[in-house]
Amino acid sequence: MALKHVEEYRDPELSKKLIDRIHTISQTDVRLMEVCGTHTVSIFRSGIRSILPKSISLLSGPGCPVCVTAQGEIDAFIELARNDNVILATFGDLMRVPGTSSSLLKEKADGRDIRVVYSTFDGIQMAKDNPGKSVVFLGVGFETTAPTVAAAIFSARQMNIENFFVYSAHKLVPPALEALTDQENVQVNGFILPGHVSVIIGEAGYQPFFDRHRVPCVITGFEPADILRGISMLVDQIESGSPRLENAYPRAVSHGGNEKAQRLLQDVFEPVDAVWRGIGAIPGSGLKMRGPYVAFDAADHFQIVAKAAPEPKGCACGEILTGGKTPPECPLFRTRCTPMAPVGPCMVSSEGTCAAFYRFHDEE
Repeated sequence: MALKHVEEYRDPELSKKLIDRIHTISQTDVRLMEVCGTHTVSIFRSGIRSILPKSISLLSGPGCPVCVTAQGEIDAFIELARNDNVILATFGDLMRVPGTSSSLLKEKADGRDIRVVYSTFDGIQMAKDNPGKSVVFLGVGFETTAPTVAAAIFSARQMNIENFFVYSAHKLVPPALEALTDQENVQVNGFILPGHVSVIIGEAGYQPFFDRHRVPCVITGFEPADILRGISMLVDQIESGSPRLENAYPRAVSHGGNEKAQRLLQDVFEPVDAVWRGIGAIPGSGLKMRGPYVAFDAADHFQIVAKAAPEPKGCACGEILTGGKTPPECPLFRTRCTPMAPVGPCMVSSEGTCAAFYRFHDEE
């Protein structure tokens, strides 16, 4: 990315003009939700909440993949880790997420073979290096990372690697928007749509949702001026009574998105109902392997079923993920639940709302 596409969107003068415009046009009390963990962190880091008019409330939605992973799925990961013939490969954020009775970090300390990787393809190399073991990669993420997992599965099939598997706990964003809009206790007047996901699915990926609900939607980037521009566009839509689906991030997001990545996802995966922490089951919001790729499905191969499991006692992560509460409204926040000793995933992940509140706000 050219330097100008970073620095110019951090320009204080540009941000000031956008802030002034937001204050000028904002008349109605509105609740805007960002559905991206990177947006959540950027909003907190840049102090955007503190400079908006009191009429605008920003809510952090289910934009952190680790956070929305259901408790039952975390328990399934731990069950897989306890299989003596399994090497578990995972991204680092999952290690400290508490399950019902343990965590991957605790299991590793107890001698289970759990390895942090930086790419799904690291898991393929592990499978090559350990032919007597089954390597299971934990596939957690949205449309942003799912294509890379699909590419690894495709490659494993091409190379006839039979000891590489993926546990697919992927989630799809548009069905989650549907679920949020349908919940009576969630009042959202406009959505700040995720930049990274939108690079893959494009503006067109949200069109069916927008056509059904006519809720103001704007795709934005991650620099302060990006986010402020998106907020300005949403407020303008709301105040004018003209809801639209708009793209404020055209330097990265096209109308149709990354069609090659979309085809790869469609070839390897098919949609399936999935359970989201804080929301519950959402039709068509998950991905599972299809056709010949079912041979790489860890849940199918090891007969692992993610069972319903209660949330950690006292943890409000589920309500925080849907905008029902803010972290300071959770009785565990900053007391029993801290980044060093997290009770729920919203305090674990770097993209978690509780972690962002803890890091960037002494009082809120």
